[in-house]
Amino acid sequence: MTEHEQLLTQVADKARNTRPWGWPSLPDPVDAATLARAEAALGFPLPPLLAGLYLRIADGGFGPAYGLLPLLDSAPSGEPAAVPQYLANRAGGREDPDWPWPEGVLPISHWGCGMYACVDCRTPEAPVLLFEPNPGDPDLAWYLDAPGLTQWLHTWLQGAGWYEEENDGTDLVPWTGLPGRGTNGADHPAPV
Repeated sequence: MTEHEQLLTQVADKARNTRPWGWPSLPDPVDAATLARAEAALGFPLPPLLAGLYLRIADGGFGPAYGLLPLLDSAPSGEPAAVPQYLANRAGGREDPDWPWPEGVLPISHWGCGMYACVDCRTPEAPVLLFEPNPGDPDLAWYLDAPGLTQWLHTWLQGAGWYEEENDGTDLVPWTGLPGRGTNGADHPAPV
């Protein structure tokens, strides 16, 4: 069994036994046609591990905080779906250039109060970012949560995330990969 397969198995086991707030049950996984429609709407493919979560475990409803967002359709919990939220964020960024939403950065989990965990789908590592707009400064709204989706999922499985009560006060590293901010216009995160 590959490391990828082993991780999906561990996530599936935890997903079957824990429900985030607002999710009465674990939804069915999406099918390949739904994934293809989502990727067509986004204009980019999901990283293989993220696609595997949706194809093999469930259409959201597991993971930290309010759990993974559903891919295309809103959840019974009232959480937005990832694809429509991404498209709305991109449109909002075009309307308000002070708050741009980076291309290829898909919100995957809602933390409440406008905060999202997001996957940078432009790189093979699929870094997980925290979007935290509440301080009101777009230059300080992005943080690197994990260098890759694999690490982010391991952290959740181990109960060791910054969002856990015992880790209150953990500081995240600012993400400087927003085009035009902090990286001389580069499209990918600066090394940390």
